Formats: sequence, structure tokens, C-alpha cells
Amino acid sequence: MTIGDHISSRVEQVPPSGIRRFFELAEEVDDVISLGVGEPDFSAPWAARTAAIDSLERGKTSYTSNRGMRELREAISERVTRYGQEYDPDDEIIVTTGASEAVDLAFRAFVDDGDVVAIPQPSYISYTPGAVFAGGDPLPVPTHAEDEFKLTRDALDAAGADEADVLVLCYPNNPTGAVMTDDELAEVAAFVEEHDLLVLSDEIYADLRYEDEHASIATHPGMRERTIVFNGFSKAYAMTGLRLGYAMGPPEAIDAMNKVHQYAMLSAPTTAQYAALEALRSCDDAVEEMRREYDRRRRFVLARFDEMGIDCFEAKGAFYVFPEAPDGDDEAFAEGLLEEQNVALVPGSVFGSGGEGHLRVSYATSMRELREAMDRIEAYVSD
Repeated sequence: MTIGDHISSRVEQVPPSGIRRFFELAEEVDDVISLGVGEPDFSAPWAARTAAIDSLERGKTSYTSNRGMRELREAISERVTRYGQEYDPDDEIIVTTGASEAVDLAFRAFVDDGDVVAIPQPSYISYTPGAVFAGGDPLPVPTHAEDEFKLTRDALDAAGADEADVLVLCYPNNPTGAVMTDDELAEVAAFVEEHDLLVLSDEIYADLRYEDEHASIATHPGMRERTIVFNGFSKAYAMTGLRLGYAMGPPEAIDAMNKVHQYAMLSAPTTAQYAALEALRSCDDAVEEMRREYDRRRRFVLARFDEMGIDCFEAKGAFYVFPEAPDGDDEAFAEGLLEEQNVALVPGSVFGSGGEGHLRVSYATSMRELREAMDRIEAYVSD
């Protein structure tokens, strides 16, 4: 018997990442412009980097509290009031190694074998594997371009989500750039209450909305006690490599997540926590500058697709647009574009049902490269 014979069935049933397969193809091509990476092209704000350096020079290299530095939790508690959220830094916030760890902790803390986890799709690629690794049964809930990829009650009903135990939300959305308003979330909240679901709300792109303020389902009546909110520093603060996120929820929920966290991770990276603390204290202007630049790029990309006659709803959040593949075959289009024009996009089908026939285009790259990439796309579709 070999090691391969001992691999968990839960691991075996999860396919390799479709994004990774496509990036491996792109790595074989010279002169590639990648519009596929879900990562800011900016560096973390200088004040945050300086705080990290200073913490190292002062020898701040020990573990922190399992839940994270109290100063940081206090700063997070104060910051999220801008979204109408109120959480006690003592027992309702936990700092994690990236928002991805927070999501994983929630799956492991709240999903039992056979629990049904409703996941609106297209969605971030880690939700379905995370549910499977925890023993859950993922239930795809397709969303649609005609609804601007918003989650609706009709979509929940059609998917049979009334039988689910957990509902995952991600707005502003990766991969579509979709956002939801308070009124639209109220409809989802009513469904959640009616069918007694737990909500896992990934709000990592909360600061990257371009036409209105962020709305959170956790602020709706009856939702706070049944919602775990995830956020972090990777996207708005361009701190992806520092791996720092956080989760907020009722004390018993954070206690359960901390129980997993203390055995799996012990504490989030100390240096990153000092950087995050300074980011919250003094980097709002830097975040706003990045947000304005993303918005400029967003409007440019949407306008170019419109000029090409490529259908694309108006994404209003994150740093993605999600146009239709001109010939309907997203994988063939993405591979052909890469082969003939050296531009890398991500086929929408890798993000689950609802993503087929679309392409994820990230505008987290320079305007110079965006202009060149859009010219190459136009040349490809014009052939």
C-alpha cells in the first residue's frame, strides 16, 4: 500500500483549481499580459510597511493572543462601524491568517457531515472545496447576468436552498464584480430567517465599491446573531502577501472558530498585525487613491467592451468585470486569446454554474497594460 492509497476521499473528490491550470498555460507563453490575477497591482501603503519594519526592528516577533492583538481588534471594531456593524473586540472578533483562513475556520466550526452549504455561483473558487473538506454537501445556487449576478429569492427557491443549513455570500463579488443593495439583501435575509440558515458573509471587497456604500446582510434585523462576517487587508490595502484577515460574529461563534484556530494556526502573523494596525490608523487616503484608480480602469474596460460589441453588465465592485465570451465558449475563447494574442483571462466556468460562457477580467493592472490588452482583445474578436 502506498501513500496514495491513504489520501482522504474528501480530498480526492475535489478537482485541481481551474485557475491554476490556466495560469500554467499562460506561464508557457512569452509577452503575456495577465488580466487574470485577483490581486492588487499596488504595493501596501508605505506607512503600513514602515510599521511592519519597525516591529521587526523592535523585536516584536513572538506569538500574539490567539484572537489577535487587542489593539488591532479594537481598531477593527471601530473601523467596521462605517458599515453599520458593531462588534465587541473582546469576544466578537478574531484575527486570522488571511480572510481565507477565517472562511475555512467557519466551515470547520459550523459544518457537520452531510450539512448542505448553499453557494451562489459563479463564486470564489475556494468555497466549494472548503465545504467539502469540512464534510458538507455544496449546493450551487446559480445567479444570472440578467440579474447582474445578484442573489435573488427566486434563485434560492429554484436551487432548493430552503433545505440548506448554511448560506455563503460574497458581495462585492469575486469573480463578477456584482454588488447588492440593502433592499436586495433584505429579501435574502427574509429567506434566511424563514428557513433558519447560518450565513457566512465574505466582505473582503467592502471598500471597493464605486457607486454607493457597502451593504452588509449582518446589519439587517435578525441577521447579526446568525451571520459570520469575513474581511481583511489583502484587497483594499494591497497586503495580499502579508496574509491577514478577520472574522466577526456572536461570541459563541468566535469561540468555536478560535478553538479550531488555536490548534491549526495558534495566531496570525505578528508582523502583519502591526502593519494592519497602522493601515487602519493612517492609510485611508492611500486606500481611497487606489479605489479611484480602480474605478478609472473599470470605466475604461467597460467602455472598450461596449465599443467591441461584447455584452458586459456594469460591475460596480471589487476589481473585476465579467463579460460574455463572444462565441459562448469561455474556455475556447480564453485559450485562443492566450495563444494568438498573449492575453490571459480566466474562463468563467471555473467559478461554477452561472459562470459558463463568461470571462473574468481583472483590471488590477496598469492602464498601460490594460490599453494594450484591450487592443489585443479587439484584434482577436475582429479576425
